[in-house]
Amino acid sequence: MKRADAGGKAAASQELAPEIRPGQSVALLQELHILTRDGKLNQDSRRKLKQVYHLVQFIEPLLNEIQQDHPAISLVDHGAGKSYLGFILYDLFFKNKDDGSHIYGIETREELVQKSTELAKRLEFPGMSFLPLSVAESTTSNKLPERIDIVTALHACNTATDDAIDFALKKKAKFMVLVPCCQAEVATVLKKNKGKDLGKSALTEIWRHPLHTREFGSQVTNVLRCLQLEAHGYQVNVTELVGWEHSMKNELIIAGYKNLPRKRPSERLQEVLTTLGLEEMGQRFYTEHLTHA
Repeated sequence: MKRADAGGKAAASQELAPEIRPGQSVALLQELHILTRDGKLNQDSRRKLKQVYHLVQFIEPLLNEIQQDHPAISLVDHGAGKSYLGFILYDLFFKNKDDGSHIYGIETREELVQKSTELAKRLEFPGMSFLPLSVAESTTSNKLPERIDIVTALHACNTATDDAIDFALKKKAKFMVLVPCCQAEVATVLKKNKGKDLGKSALTEIWRHPLHTREFGSQVTNVLRCLQLEAHGYQVNVTELVGWEHSMKNELIIAGYKNLPRKRPSERLQEVLTTLGLEEMGQRFYTEHLTHA
């Protein structure tokens, strides 16, 4: 009888909100405050759901590719927040499979970790767990497997995206799905060295003004991240998560390990650091050469 009731609620919700996918848990979407109690979507929730779906469409092919090699997938979501992505991925892809797959949500705010843990228990999602750790702390935590298949990080602020890349490299992740947020570290170094660099080349005009320093620093940060990934043998694709009308922070970086040649991107990475006076950032954007040095 309960199953019939749930089916009826799902059908009713699909009529009110056609964005809801067949078989998707109405209870989950209500708990995440995407659906109202009467099964409707408001405009903000519709935007949020559209963004998550857009990201899921990039992740699902990666999950399928991994399962061609082994059934049990391990996915770590850094800066999980309320774990919209983790819960919706589990609901759409994992909940009807008994294959040992597991999603780990990493989040520093303990109250969110507690709420997500309780929600996973209520929904009977046994393949989900949540850890109150920073991204950097998770790299050495014994609560995570030695190897991870997929690492995601959505809008992980400042250097947290770089920590997620470091985590993924150390965990030998096959795939990374990253939506970087603001990162001030490179811009700070550009600003610090601006005085001595301005006379070197006309190109330094690109970051002479403070606003340009910040924007150029953000752009260079993601360029360095891509070169770093390529210098570790990954194939990198850069696109946008959703249209620019929602946010200016929607650059999507997808990296897949292909064991590609490392020499050229490693040299390019060092050349960019040297050209822009960012040599001190070499430990942040390290290559395999530095790892083994």
